[in-house]
Amino acid sequence: MKIDQLKEMQADAIEQLMKGRDEDGMWRGSLSSSAISTAVSVFALWRIDADKYATHIQAGVRWLHETMKDDGSWGDSVESPSNMTATLLTYVSLYAVGEAPTQSRKYLHQQFGGDTEEALTQGVLRYYGRDLTFSVPILMMCALVGVVTDWKRIPPFPFELATLPQRLFRYLNLPVVSYAIPALIAIGICQLHQRGGFMSPIRRLFIPKAMRVLLSMQPVDGGFLEAAPLTAFVGMCLADGDFRHHDVTQRCAHFLIDTVRPDGSWSIDTNLSMWLTSLAAKLLTPDSQLSTLLLRAATTFVHPFTTAAPGGWGWSDLSGSVPDGDDTSGALVALHHLTQGKSSPEIENGLRWLMGLQNRDGGMPTFCKGWGKLPFDRSTPDITAHAILAMGLWLPSLNGRLKADVQKALDRMLTWMERTQASSQHSGWTPLWFGDQDAADELAPVYGTATAIDYLMSSHLPAATRLAQSQIDFILCTQNADGGWGGNKGVKSKVTYTSRALAALAHFPSQYDTEKQRGWDYLYQRFKAGTLYDREPIGLYFSRLWYSEELYNILFLLNAIKRMTE
Repeated sequence: MKIDQLKEMQADAIEQLMKGRDEDGMWRGSLSSSAISTAVSVFALWRIDADKYATHIQAGVRWLHETMKDDGSWGDSVESPSNMTATLLTYVSLYAVGEAPTQSRKYLHQQFGGDTEEALTQGVLRYYGRDLTFSVPILMMCALVGVVTDWKRIPPFPFELATLPQRLFRYLNLPVVSYAIPALIAIGICQLHQRGGFMSPIRRLFIPKAMRVLLSMQPVDGGFLEAAPLTAFVGMCLADGDFRHHDVTQRCAHFLIDTVRPDGSWSIDTNLSMWLTSLAAKLLTPDSQLSTLLLRAATTFVHPFTTAAPGGWGWSDLSGSVPDGDDTSGALVALHHLTQGKSSPEIENGLRWLMGLQNRDGGMPTFCKGWGKLPFDRSTPDITAHAILAMGLWLPSLNGRLKADVQKALDRMLTWMERTQASSQHSGWTPLWFGDQDAADELAPVYGTATAIDYLMSSHLPAATRLAQSQIDFILCTQNADGGWGGNKGVKSKVTYTSRALAALAHFPSQYDTEKQRGWDYLYQRFKAGTLYDREPIGLYFSRLWYSEELYNILFLLNAIKRMTE
């Protein structure tokens, strides 16, 4: 390993990282502009009040036209390859304002194998499978503008179920994942308005209560989950009749106006400030300002969106953020570094929050314990490994009942990881929130496996170390000929995945020197070529929506260098 090259990259990456720190001491980064977010936001504003929001609509339309590919298609981000979802939603949005490109129709015809309503609806439903979280909103948008005219082709959303206590949701087999209850309500009410049915008089009785639930879940800035797509889908579906001027609808519009970019586009979410700040904090000298920021960011109330108990952390410090397992673990790990292992009530509450999230199977989900059987509500290896690291780091400083409870939770998580290891030894651990658009199946087991290895080895728990060692062969066998790693074997190398893989290998200082050297050579070549920080759309947002984040390359690279030099 050429130390001078390593230090050269490290110095430059730290300089780039510090440039991104705000005056308040946090890192907010910059998510890529999104064709999907822009298309649905434009459409929602058009539905809510086309005259009032004409300037923003025109700017969004202009951005969509400027970013269209030659064949009339779009990808999720400008760096992404074309896909059906981004192209269909953008086409529908432009169709609504009378500017639909003819070449987009040809692209969609090829994607669906025809231009009939049946081909379109079946194609969308087939693509997303039994998870209706995104397929039904897409089809609703098509129906609202007349691209789909038969509303009965769209699966119904039983909005009435949202009026029941949330503790019952896991028994109801809901057609959407936990975070999509606002869409369930708004779309279901819109469907009832459009379709009617012999039960409609009874179902209408539930609307006032459902709207109260929806209003209670909406944050003060109006943005559900700080996400333009979810907020726009809710707004466009309520923009009829009595609900056009309802507080929920108007707050949706205000959020969209507040988050539009100067070029007329929207990103997939406002920012990932807490996640990025936690990642950055672990790489720097302990900083009391950062410690104070993270401690203050822990929730102190029962969250209205998921009824999550106080104590967790979300992905940003904004009102629409929701506490989740990965960000809570990230904050706890960062705070262990920043406070040098000194516990506090906030730390203890965070650990209790994580234990309360743990699923019955022993693994860790993202938002809610046992809400559903759909993929985004299940236990996942990388988030579970992150929680193992967080709890393992803090365990020695705990006492009494809390220490015993944390140890029990750790044992259950390690048992779950052992079960998943047995079935994934040759295919790796697949992450939930990261993927690779260049992979045929869009999965990124290199990320999930390398990240889990890094977390497990860093915990220094003997059982966790054994688990990590059992997966290292997968990292070795997926290295590409150029020395880098993609999301899986044979997939184009990327800085993010290469950095993650090298961080995992760094835990084995006397082994794999050849593989490490080849990986660092790949990164150094990218550095000298000036492409080390090029955006890579590896983030997999809700329901297969891709994004890039400008700080990911920097943060993951610095993490790998830190592991190598520890």
